[in-house]
Amino acid sequence: MQAVILAGGKGRRLLPYTTVLPKPLMPIGDYPIIEVILKQLKHSGFTRISICTGYLHELIHAYLDSNRNLDIKLDYTHEQEPLGTIGPLCLIPDLDDTFLVMNGDILTDIDYRKLVETHNKSGAIATVATYQRDVNIDFGVLERNETNRITAFREKPTFHFDVSMGIYVFSKRILEYVPSGTPFGFDQLMYTLIDKGEAVNSFPFSGYWLDIGRPDDYARSIEEFERLKDRFLP
Repeated sequence: MQAVILAGGKGRRLLPYTTVLPKPLMPIGDYPIIEVILKQLKHSGFTRISICTGYLHELIHAYLDSNRNLDIKLDYTHEQEPLGTIGPLCLIPDLDDTFLVMNGDILTDIDYRKLVETHNKSGAIATVATYQRDVNIDFGVLERNETNRITAFREKPTFHFDVSMGIYVFSKRILEYVPSGTPFGFDQLMYTLIDKGEAVNSFPFSGYWLDIGRPDDYARSIEEFERLKDRFLP
């Protein structure tokens, strides 16, 4: 199986940490987050991993190329200018017919193999790993009709949303919809695939998931990684 790790972002939400380190090299416990991801992917049976780099790419190369404990085939692409979430896929030669794509700053215990198997059985062009997020509203919420008459009231409701985990499985055919050499994001891909009537499936996940892109989430990841290390490392 082939995986692609997106590691080219500048990590602006994690400033000032990311002034000197690219986000995938931010340490949690004894490892940078990208090393945790690589260990998980190897354990799940991925034999080729492509890493899409951009900002501070030389540090990512230096760390991974000097790490003798990984024992997995890595190749790299580098974007001279930001290409968004999906644009970098056009830089990777010889993509498999099915491949996994994920952000390089995610702490999770998802079963990557099961995700790929589910995608392959579905016949969909894309499968998006999703997680339920709850949003609490601290006010009374009113609903009104076109004449401004109040028709319903809810006191401090909680809304539930399925959000993208930043982990996807794609069929190579998605490249037909991705312009080469220009920024193209996951949002643009979703709009395009849905508009074209392509099958895009969800893979609901209820285990552990944390995007470490914000300072409070990064601090939480450090604490919880130490406490739950056995869930993340094979």
